[in-house]
Amino acid sequence: MNAELLTKAKSLGFSDRQIGHLTGQTEDAVRAERKKLGLVPSYRLVDTCAAEFEAYTPYYYSTYDRGDDEVKPSDRKKVMILGGGPNRIGQGIEFDYCCVHASFALKADGFETLMVNSNPETVSTDYDTSDRLYFEPLTLEDVLHIYEREKCWGVIAQFGGQTPLNLALSLQKNGVNIIGTSPQSIEIAEDRKLFSAMLHKLKIPQPPNGLATCEAEALAVAAKLSYPLLVRPSFVLGGRAMQIVYDDAELQHYMRFAVEASPERPVLVDQYLEDATEVDVDCIADIGNFYYPNQGTIVIGGILEHIEFAGVHSGDAAMVLPPHTLSERIINTIREYTHAMARELRVVGLMNVQYAVKGETVYVLEVNPRASRTVPFVSKAIGVPLAKLAARVMAGKTLKQLKFTKEVWPQYWAVKESVFPFNRFQGQDIILSPEMRSTGEVMGLDDDLGVAYAKSQMAAGGPLPESGRVFISVSDSHKGEVAEVGRAFAALGFELVATSGTADMLEKAGLKVRRIFKLAEGRPNAVDLLKNREIQIVINTPSGATPHADGVKIRTTAVYTGTPIMTTLSGAKAAALGIAALRRSGYGVKTLQEYH
Repeated sequence: MNAELLTKAKSLGFSDRQIGHLTGQTEDAVRAERKKLGLVPSYRLVDTCAAEFEAYTPYYYSTYDRGDDEVKPSDRKKVMILGGGPNRIGQGIEFDYCCVHASFALKADGFETLMVNSNPETVSTDYDTSDRLYFEPLTLEDVLHIYEREKCWGVIAQFGGQTPLNLALSLQKNGVNIIGTSPQSIEIAEDRKLFSAMLHKLKIPQPPNGLATCEAEALAVAAKLSYPLLVRPSFVLGGRAMQIVYDDAELQHYMRFAVEASPERPVLVDQYLEDATEVDVDCIADIGNFYYPNQGTIVIGGILEHIEFAGVHSGDAAMVLPPHTLSERIINTIREYTHAMARELRVVGLMNVQYAVKGETVYVLEVNPRASRTVPFVSKAIGVPLAKLAARVMAGKTLKQLKFTKEVWPQYWAVKESVFPFNRFQGQDIILSPEMRSTGEVMGLDDDLGVAYAKSQMAAGGPLPESGRVFISVSDSHKGEVAEVGRAFAALGFELVATSGTADMLEKAGLKVRRIFKLAEGRPNAVDLLKNREIQIVINTPSGATPHADGVKIRTTAVYTGTPIMTTLSGAKAAALGIAALRRSGYGVKTLQEYH
């Protein structure tokens, strides 16, 4: 590598990391060599308003081609906000919402705000969101260039999801002032060994678990625990490559084909808590702004109870705020654990915790000292802009100064429902799992929980029917509970339709059922009735680890015919509650402002 070749490589778009890989050097060594040669990018300006009217937000991109640098220097105190980069399932618009609110709040407090993001389809890259926009990739190299060029005071890495969070420690090592919760605390929450040690110190339970860096280690952990197990890679967002495994063969297949495990990136193996209730908690704290950890304030923004069983990704699960089945004792335990972890991690800004409640025990599944995808929902539900407050706390304000010191407990129900793209993917099974698949979310608000749930279903594109036929087909493990669901729909006047196994259980409970053939037995079967629009709602829970072909066909047909379908018994019960509420009182519409 020589000066001429390095200059050419940079002008062709090679990153320091790529050059290091090709020449057997580290990224740091290439950066040092490049800086020694004075080889740094210049920034060019894009007219964000295409000359239609005056552009107030300069919009920059970097280039190594010779020419003038068009960045105009300013003496104002600058905060750089790292966006989420390209949207994909698991890291989407909720994080963009947090970045935008941070920019608005800090601008109002007199800071000059710089947004770094590379996605033209987001609000954070709109011409009027920040004082300056850098349309650059979210990499260590590009962020360092901008930080040094602009002489920023601080950088917010907590609001853009996992992409900027993964840069936080490297940026700090290169002298960047990461404001908010320290990268060291983020590392404790992300590193499974450090995380387990923290919970042990605080005497907070977590599901029995282990780490595996190879197939043999995974099988050894499985032998100590018992199936089913939840397996997942470290440092991912959206539950990517997360799976529930039921035996050794599935675990071996996962370790061989689903992930690349290494000592730096071990696979996490957790005991899967069957039939547990999952709970998401968002809180805001200013603990790290004080010298002593017993000072400062922690406020819980919202406690959201999942409608689906634990194991469905929080981005896919329907949730209720405030919780609707948890006891006061369990809610107080959740509060106590949340406060203890926020103090231990010295959180400055937002923190999200995921719990599983099994019987009377509250287990911690994971902690994320950053913005989460539920922050926009919680903010709208309680009428408090959590992301704006968090940005101001990260810039040095206290929650007492911002006059937000008490938890808001809504006097109405807010239901979050997820929106899925299944009708775009022919033959794709719709069963929910630990891997996130939703592409959006909606909210239902009402004084009646049933009506709030029904509103959320309308908004998600699957309005609940008020009468007709319900097809019920559940796995063997759910047959003991199916009578309760059958009774709820029969009481609403629905005709029950089922295949032999489920029909036997419903008839034993004294319910009248119309029996139909299984798909392989003949016609008419469930698929025929769905295509003829003779079924108005489907309740179908998957059987075991490998879904039966019949179940997949029934679920995909329900999607194509636009028939509401529930794949969990908890969802079916919520649907019955919603239908009953709609028939009892109908629904009204109020603005968010009227609720607040």
